[in-house]
Amino acid sequence: MPARVLQVNTSPGGVPKRAVAQAHVGREGLEGDSFNYPKVHGGPERAVSLFPLELIQALQAEGHPIYPGAVGENLTVAGLDWPALEVGDVLDVGEARLQLTQRVEPCNTIAGAFAEGEFKRIKPDRVPDQTRWYARVLDEGVVRPGDEIRVVTAEA
Repeated sequence: MPARVLQVNTSPGGVPKRAVAQAHVGREGLEGDSFNYPKVHGGPERAVSLFPLELIQALQAEGHPIYPGAVGENLTVAGLDWPALEVGDVLDVGEARLQLTQRVEPCNTIAGAFAEGEFKRIKPDRVPDQTRWYARVLDEGVVRPGDEIRVVTAEA
């Protein structure tokens, strides 16, 4: 089964981000989405955040109260080979084209999604294949739940 967008998430600021029917993805991020700490989140190099359903389910199995949108991801995705992703990979997601820029360093604002507040469970230097990704927007467009995701290429 091809990789897909499970849920599109936005918030007026902070977490959790809540499911929306669709969102236009622009150079600065998803329409209707905002951040409490714009010096740390958002901007052209951190316009979209992604997190996989498979990891959410694994974390739930460990006893964490995490759910889609709880850690502030804009796109909850399913079916990607998450450990194989690298900086520079290009993803076609719905009408948009994204390029992965960095793994996301978690902060204490997502502690509620983790048992005993252990948000560092998804820290990139501890578990680089079990964390969120930031992406820049190469091509703007609308993204909806159910949209296919294709890894196009890894560009330097």
